[in-house]
Amino acid sequence: GFAFEGLFSFFRNEANAWIHLASTLIVAALSLYCKLSSNEIVSLVIVTGFVWVAELFNTAIERVMDFVSAQRHPGIKIIKDLAAGAVLLAAVTAVITGAIIFIPKLF
Repeated sequence: GFAFEGLFSFFRNEANAWIHLASTLIVAALSLYCKLSSNEIVSLVIVTGFVWVAELFNTAIERVMDFVSAQRHPGIKIIKDLAAGAVLLAAVTAVITGAIIFIPKLF
């Protein structure tokens, strides 16, 4: 139950959750349209899940740091920046994977 509460909170409070959901739905629709192989679908599921997990951890880390100190602190900034960097790396990995899979099928 706590896990679902966390996910519901994520969607209620984080605009990025809706961006990730829209991206996930677009990838799912393109996957159906392009009739991908099972290996291609598995690759997309893995990288998509990687982005979701990174964003959830990033949100959790940001909340913990806000709880630790409401004031700006250079050490907390670095921690938040590292967590955001992890999301960026996951997203870039997903985009590259998607491009490798979808570009040859669409063009």
